[in-house]
Formats: sequence, structure tokens, C-alpha cells
Amino acid sequence: MIARIWRGRTPSAKADEYFEYLKKTGLKDSRGTTGNQGVYILRRLKDGEAEFLFLSIWDSMAAIKHFAGEDSEKARYYPEDKNFLLEMEPTVSHYEILAKP
Repeated sequence: MIARIWRGRTPSAKADEYFEYLKKTGLKDSRGTTGNQGVYILRRLKDGEAEFLFLSIWDSMAAIKHFAGEDSEKARYYPEDKNFLLEMEPTVSHYEILAKP
């Protein structure tokens, strides 16, 4: 199994609104893709910003490519992300899952 990790930051004032937006976009699309084993969305408020960590669990890199496209290292963004995010990180990280609960 593979973990796909994306990070993004919003102003704290937009944190709740962005989480609602994430549920309708990335969370919904990830969960709806064959090979997805689950999604965790973590948030940390600090110094007027909200940092989001989007951790999705996948069966394989092939499943990730079905969600993300052929360039699986490239971050997947949606049209309204630019209205929330302070910057658009160009890439994500992938980790092989060696142990799980």
C-alpha cells in the first residue's frame, strides 16, 4: 500500500470553509476512485494560518495514477483552490506503508 501526502495552507479565517470545500472535491474524488483505502485530513492552526495535511491510502501506484493522472507526483488542484490557498505546492509525496494498525 502507498500513502499519498499533500500539504496546503490557508488563512485561519478560511479554514472551516476550505475544509467544507475539500470534502466536496479531493475527499469525494479520492474516496470514489477504485484502489483508495481511505483518507485522513489533518489540520493545524498556527500563527494565523491553517495547515492542512491530506493523507490518502492507496492499493498501488496504478490506483494513484487513476486519481492523479500519469504524473502521480504532481499535486491535483481544483478550480476554487486558488481562492483559499496561500500557495500551490506543485508536488506531493508518496510513501510505502510498511506497518498499519
